[in-house]
Amino acid sequence: MSSSIPVAPNVSPKTKTHLWISLWFLLTTPVIFWDVGYCFMRPRSMRGGDLHWIWKPYSIYQDVDLVYGVKTFEDGSGFTNAQSLMNVIETLINLYYLYLAHRSVPSPSAPLVGFTGAVMTLSKTVLYWAQEYYCNYCAVGHNTVQDLIVLWIIPNGAWIVLPAFITYRLGKDISQSLASSEAIARAYKKQ
Repeated sequence: MSSSIPVAPNVSPKTKTHLWISLWFLLTTPVIFWDVGYCFMRPRSMRGGDLHWIWKPYSIYQDVDLVYGVKTFEDGSGFTNAQSLMNVIETLINLYYLYLAHRSVPSPSAPLVGFTGAVMTLSKTVLYWAQEYYCNYCAVGHNTVQDLIVLWIIPNGAWIVLPAFITYRLGKDISQSLASSEAIARAYKKQ
């Protein structure tokens, strides 16, 4: 028996990375932590609060999406902070992907870690939209069509579209890696 392990054709032992995925994870990190800060610091971060200057654009958004608004906070709704906690977890996973994918020797587990973070973002955002649908648009239904599209659908839609593409791309990379590993195992068994 040969002491070397055969390599299946068209198999690259190098971990695939995709610049656009890394940029998405990197560029969304400060946005997510800024949003988390707003949610966790309410009411101080809200209009009239002593820290509101940090989150000034939320003067508009807390009126567009009532999940971020005063009444929801005063009613003690936990959804806003619960989704913010999930944002922290998924962002830490995304940062771990960046570390694994871009260290001097990329880890073969990087695609799985990135896939996990993207699936979390995608599923959480779909849940957020589904909640609106099932409560008859209770938090955003008061907006004009233009405000709804410009201030809620487009910005929040990015958190569905891009994670869906990331999930697809990394899922495909994982599948190809598994197929290559299986081909190597089969070739090894034949020797």
